[in-house]
Amino acid sequence: MIKVSPMTWASVPLVAELENSIFTLPWSEDTLYDELDNPTARFLVAAEDGNVLGYIGANNICGEWYIDNIAVREDARRRGVGSMLMSSLIEKARNENALFLTLEVRPSNTPAIRLYEKFGFTVRGKRKGFYSKPKEDAFIMTVDLQDEE
Repeated sequence: MIKVSPMTWASVPLVAELENSIFTLPWSEDTLYDELDNPTARFLVAAEDGNVLGYIGANNICGEWYIDNIAVREDARRRGVGSMLMSSLIEKARNENALFLTLEVRPSNTPAIRLYEKFGFTVRGKRKGFYSKPKEDAFIMTVDLQDEE
């Protein structure tokens, strides 16, 4: 059974391993440990039988939530892990009276865009040359939380 819970010191090495397997510019283990001490950080991990399947991380700045990363292991995709993580983060954001959640995504990352749209995110802008390795613009996608209830 997959369980979503806050990232812990014990899960950081597994999250770092996931980062390294997915991203061309992964966050280091030290950076992830730093997020545990960051009072604005909200990082959640999806795990099954002690194995990290995915994680999501965001920062809450005065009620404005900025999603840093969401990642799901390749062999755990198409099992609803990304949806579980996003749903859990949105619930946490609502409980903390968030105004909105926002993130950047590669326009070529169609599966991620579909996931975000499922949760009400819409494209609100574009950042030119935001990504490197490979070089690509970013869509800025946002979902408002105050107007939904």
